[in-house]
Amino acid sequence: MSKSRPCPICKKPRSEAHAPFCSSRCRDRDLAQWFGDGYAVPGRLATPEEIAGEIIREDRD
Repeated sequence: MSKSRPCPICKKPRSEAHAPFCSSRCRDRDLAQWFGDGYAVPGRLATPEEIAGEIIREDRD
């Protein structure tokens, strides 16, 4: 039998209701990290021209 992974935020045992977290508090802390740019996907930085092009395309939609 394999041991379950702990909550990725506080390392307590996971809760079935909030998996992969232990509680709604840890789930909300993780979500806040995503909204606050606390997490990032590795990749090259966008150039100012690429960013400007995205803004223009969004305005057309």
